[in-house]
Amino acid sequence: MLKILTELEITEKIKILSYWTYQNNAIHASFKFNNFKDTFFVMKQIAFVAEKIKHHPNWSNVYNVLNISLTTHDAGGVTEKDFELAVKINEIVEAVLTNHNSAIK
Repeated sequence: MLKILTELEITEKIKILSYWTYQNNAIHASFKFNNFKDTFFVMKQIAFVAEKIKHHPNWSNVYNVLNISLTTHDAGGVTEKDFELAVKINEIVEAVLTNHNSAIK
């Protein structure tokens, strides 16, 4: 079982992770893209990574906005696994933003 990070550990880690905030026992990010196609492309890329590392986001999508929350349900809180996925999500988002001139909400 993964170790739940303390609030202090989460607060320190979140400082170096762009776009993410911590509240309600999860880390959260919201991204806004130019269109649904770019948003769906990002979601598809995240899905491949999530399957590979066996850790899946809670997310919602309305047209060009993607909201993501990460917590490790099996552990009952935020773990290193959440930060690992958040870093990979940021890499995917940054690549799309750079190539498609989208904006971050």
